[in-house]
Amino acid sequence: MTAVRNLQTVLGSGPAGTALARELAARGHQVRLVDRSGNGPAIEGVNRLAADVSTQDGARTAVAGSEVIYHCVNVGYQVAVEVMPRIQQAVLAATEAVGARLVVLDTLYPYGETHGTVMTEDTPWNATTRKGRMRAELDTRYLAAHAEGRLRVVLGRSADFVGPGVLNSTLGGAVFPAALTGGEVPALGDIDLAHSYTYIGDVAAGLATLGENPDGDGRVWHLPTAPALTTREIFTMIEERVGRPLDLTVVAEPRPFGPFDEVFMTEYAEMFYQHTEPQIMDSSAIEKAYGLVPSSPAATLDATLAWYKELLAAH
Repeated sequence: MTAVRNLQTVLGSGPAGTALARELAARGHQVRLVDRSGNGPAIEGVNRLAADVSTQDGARTAVAGSEVIYHCVNVGYQVAVEVMPRIQQAVLAATEAVGARLVVLDTLYPYGETHGTVMTEDTPWNATTRKGRMRAELDTRYLAAHAEGRLRVVLGRSADFVGPGVLNSTLGGAVFPAALTGGEVPALGDIDLAHSYTYIGDVAAGLATLGENPDGDGRVWHLPTAPALTTREIFTMIEERVGRPLDLTVVAEPRPFGPFDEVFMTEYAEMFYQHTEPQIMDSSAIEKAYGLVPSSPAATLDATLAWYKELLAAH
């Protein structure tokens, strides 16, 4: 099938995929946003499509006619190790068949425990957890597909998300509603350690920029991320904005709390090292290469709190 000029297909309509679809539309691209239902709020300049990209047929339907494909699909934590490789296989085959480029949203998991060392694109992949090893294996296959000339691939890695629409994050639905209403706010692990958080708008801007710049293909990039603060410093900034002290509840080890149920926390336990050592991500490479500037923590928190206020007011 001949590709339609500038058709950008975003796979996955979670916070990152939705923010990316908006970003691409604002940049003047023709945008298709794909998930299993095809439903959701209307987004100006974005067409929704229902397809199951964990199947070969579904993936082919999803990407037909695309020039650039953005893989932002995620699945439930408890099934990720089983399902994510199947999705990769289908998406790689479909992308290769249509002759498109593939931009993959990635995590910091492949690095594993860093003992506080700043993470750059040159940091070794030393993951020992099931989910970390799975992500590293996926990334090895993505980069091999590019090196073999099967298709053009680029990976954009993000730290923990924060921002409008972000619920399932350690700086998300467990924190902001409670901060605004005086409820209990979980303090995971040691909040006096530096911890990078990536604003969801910067995730979108970084992925869109990689999609527009094929010269960056064939490697991993860290998406624009503000210099790390400690989580306590972020909580203090939230307190200043909501006008009250946060009611912090220390969660020193993995256990259910608030929106983090037992199923999730059982699966998350192996990743809890992210809250017992500094998690510091450096994104200077993409900033210098493409002139990107990460949002400040102040601007990030202002936008996030405004979104959560509207969410609470609507319920």
